Amino acid sequence: MPAEVDVVVVGAGAAGSALAWKMAVEGHSVVVLEQGDWVDTYDNVPHASSLWELSRQTTHHPSPNVRKGPTDYPVDEDDTPIKLLMYNAVGGSTIHWGAHFPRFHPSDFRVRSLDGVAADWPLSYGELEPFYDLNDKMMGVCGLNADPANPPRSARPIPPLSLGKGGEKVARAFDRLGWHWWPVDAAITTIPWRGRDPCNNCGPCDLGCPTKARASTDVTYWPEAIALGARLVTGARVSGITLDGRGRAAGVTWLDREGKEHHQTARAVVLAANGVGTARLLLLSAQKGHPEGLANSSGMVGRHLMHHPTGLATGIFPGPLDGYKGPFAVSILSQEFYETHPDRPFVRGFQMQLIRSDGPLGTALGGYLPRVPWGSGHHSTFESWFRHSASLTITTEDFPDPDNRVTLSDRLYDSHGLPAPRITYRLSENTARILDWGGERAREALREAGASEVIHTPLIAGAGFHLLGTARMGTDPEKSVVDRWGQSHDTPGLYIVDGSVFVTAAALNPTSTIQAIALRTAGRLASVGPGVR
Repeated sequence: MPAEVDVVVVGAGAAGSALAWKMAVEGHSVVVLEQGDWVDTYDNVPHASSLWELSRQTTHHPSPNVRKGPTDYPVDEDDTPIKLLMYNAVGGSTIHWGAHFPRFHPSDFRVRSLDGVAADWPLSYGELEPFYDLNDKMMGVCGLNADPANPPRSARPIPPLSLGKGGEKVARAFDRLGWHWWPVDAAITTIPWRGRDPCNNCGPCDLGCPTKARASTDVTYWPEAIALGARLVTGARVSGITLDGRGRAAGVTWLDREGKEHHQTARAVVLAANGVGTARLLLLSAQKGHPEGLANSSGMVGRHLMHHPTGLATGIFPGPLDGYKGPFAVSILSQEFYETHPDRPFVRGFQMQLIRSDGPLGTALGGYLPRVPWGSGHHSTFESWFRHSASLTITTEDFPDPDNRVTLSDRLYDSHGLPAPRITYRLSENTARILDWGGERAREALREAGASEVIHTPLIAGAGFHLLGTARMGTDPEKSVVDRWGQSHDTPGLYIVDGSVFVTAAALNPTSTIQAIALRTAGRLASVGPGVR
């Protein structure tokens, strides 16, 4: 390992890859430490074989507590109704995702000013816009311009995906109801793009993509970052952040697969280990002068954990929709109920997104979508459900609550003996009202679309796929962990760029915004120099 680099990054997922690429573009030396490995979409994820659906349920399940791989760490989640989903690998959780790629709305950065709740961000949509645009090109985002629910933006780099039969039915229902809908922005190619082939609708494709049409940062950012000189070390579990005599971040200590300890010094340390992993590492880094964890003089590290609590309505239709053909979660969405409205019993709102159906094994066993009931009627019910379903998710705003938090477990440990993260989380009354009211709207839409049966899941327990807010940014060091550039208020040279810096969660998928923030911080680091506060 090099004696010292400009930047050491913890985590090679959505945020870490974007930042590493930008620092390498600007000529800075960068080392990225990733506790997972490369995932071969042809071999290790048997997408094109009969084992593919089985691997989604076992060795490549989105929950580390089910997967239990050698590079995973367990999660103590007895005190939360929402179970965590995350993936340790080069590409992070973009290895196992739906690739829905919306942007935050301008209002999402100003909910305190507009609606009197939560807090305003110390930056605006306009400041992130050029980084959204850059990231769209790097990730290969398809879509259609002129969505009236969003501000004008540059042309989508790639044409949109097809709606599918279910999408067309539900879109017509939205039209009859007078509700907004639009084809989604998705990080999936529909034309050849930067060496990637277009989508061939072989899905559902939340895991692996032989054509590389569905973006993951191991196939978008990493090849270019490595070619530019970024160094990526896999199987590297970071156990702590070290400081120099002035109290600046000076590097990290990490453990290899055999448990041997290493140290990497750097002029700046960047954490990109997701909203749970970053909080865990800061708490593990307690040391002299920082007894409650690093960057934690405010006591905010680990607090304000936000998800996107999600409800689901699934319609069973008389005719076949063949929803298993095509990307799983990226057809159409409605943001009709996104902003606060005085006639609704909640503040802020939600988006509805159409979900296609699953393959045979997923339909039988369930998971994100409902399971066909087991018993004497299983086969007949399977026949009526398989190929015949379409679903609408209700993705809610989730306000920051200091009692929703990540701490260190006193009963679970990873394979190196480090305490696992412990999750404490409760749904707010506002979120519960959004789920109830939104569920009614989703059921109404599916019935309008012609569903003969509608199955309602009020809260998807396995929907802890967005981990936000545990090292929030802000201008007040007593109420936040990092400043508007992601640098720790307490520890110069320590930056955070993943979802933990989010002030609010919005009511939509966060990956596009996470990466835009990472690129913005990288630009700042590159311009002022890693060793400058």
